[in-house]
Amino acid sequence: MLLALIVAAGLGYVAYRNGQIKRIHVSHLAAPAKSGPEVGTQTFLLIGSTSRCALKKQNAAFGLCSEGVNGVNSDVIILLRADAKTHSISVLSIPRDTVLYGVRPVDQFYKIDAALADGPGQLVNVIEQDYGIPINHFVDLNFDSFMSVVNAIGGIDMYFPYPEYDDYSSLDIKTAGCHHLNGFEALAVVRARHLSYYVDGQWEYDGTGDLGRILRVHEFLKVLAATMERRGLDNPLTDNSILGAIAPQLTVDSKLSLSDMVHLVLAFHSFNPSSAPMATMPNVEDFEDYMFEGYDFGSVVLPTYPQDQEAIDKFEGLAKPPGSSISPKRISVSVVNGTSQAGDETEVASKLSSLGYHVVSTSTATPVGPLSETVVYYRAGHLLDAERVVQSLHGIVSMALGPTQDGAEVSVVTGSNASVIVPTPGHSSHQHHTAAASSATSDEDLGAPSAAIQQLPAWDPRACSNS
Repeated sequence: MLLALIVAAGLGYVAYRNGQIKRIHVSHLAAPAKSGPEVGTQTFLLIGSTSRCALKKQNAAFGLCSEGVNGVNSDVIILLRADAKTHSISVLSIPRDTVLYGVRPVDQFYKIDAALADGPGQLVNVIEQDYGIPINHFVDLNFDSFMSVVNAIGGIDMYFPYPEYDDYSSLDIKTAGCHHLNGFEALAVVRARHLSYYVDGQWEYDGTGDLGRILRVHEFLKVLAATMERRGLDNPLTDNSILGAIAPQLTVDSKLSLSDMVHLVLAFHSFNPSSAPMATMPNVEDFEDYMFEGYDFGSVVLPTYPQDQEAIDKFEGLAKPPGSSISPKRISVSVVNGTSQAGDETEVASKLSSLGYHVVSTSTATPVGPLSETVVYYRAGHLLDAERVVQSLHGIVSMALGPTQDGAEVSVVTGSNASVIVPTPGHSSHQHHTAAASSATSDEDLGAPSAAIQQLPAWDPRACSNS
């Protein structure tokens, strides 16, 4: 009888905490696989919301809701793939400044962080359509929940190679060394996008913006997970403190049930967080040229292929890209010149035809600006066809579910540095042939695409054990 009462009390407590979690309907979520190799694997979209009006405790350091500071954007966009069968986790971050098609329902191109303004389902929708990554669950953490978690485990320790500050995030580390951070101070670290550090008697500006911040977020997540494992697991008092801090301020999709969460905890109870690969979607930076119909986006990053697809394949554990088994001759393609460079559509169409694609038409469109993406549009139900076409392209390229021309299954609208990859005779490797390059912009102007996995710069904070 006593054991039954203890079990009942434990279940009641779990149900109580579970009832504190806010659940919302999120559209476009993919159902977990019921058969095949993907059973037991789920992909979570984790975001850090910037909404100040959602905070229970207003803080002038973040900007106040009463002062009109309430941009509902996703400050952090992280995809987490959990494989319960292999007890493995992989992480892939999408830079918040990535410009894609269809981010906002009323605009064609926009930064991906703005999708949240139209609800989490819109952000899920963009990632699934433009990257081909199915999302099973959604988790939203705001500033309050972030700080509460760190405080619940008694803070974290991070090593700072140099003094650092960021006026925008309230980061202020006055001395080098290992520092114990409370929730507010830890939040200042992961929010820092205007970091300066003190070296050789002067302050230096980091200059990496959001891309540098992503590396710091990844390092922070490892430190946080290791700290929770060391202080929280198997400690009822700390576990209760963590649950009490997270549950009331956590927002998840309504399909994420209590049993799902319990199974995940059991499956990854002994998982070593330092072993999780953490990558950033490769990109090309542009700080001046990107405009759409006269609108200046400011600092942006642009999708780049084949690097993006390689990162996605590794994240999803794929041996080869989706759609790679589809024969080009089975795909109808139209080519539209989206640049000011005459003849782009003809050259791209010719090279796609040489690869076996069924090119049904060519046409021209009004250029949207001095720098533009090559966009592979596809009709509903033809995502794999679009992914096959993307594998034949190189440069600033993205996909989008959208209108196609002349009844084609896929339409390629050429951008500033559109290239078609054609095999070089006598070689097993591929050579990139630039089939359409605007006179205003070249690959050299934009610089090389970033790598998916990068090392922390010498001045960035890290785990104290790595000092």
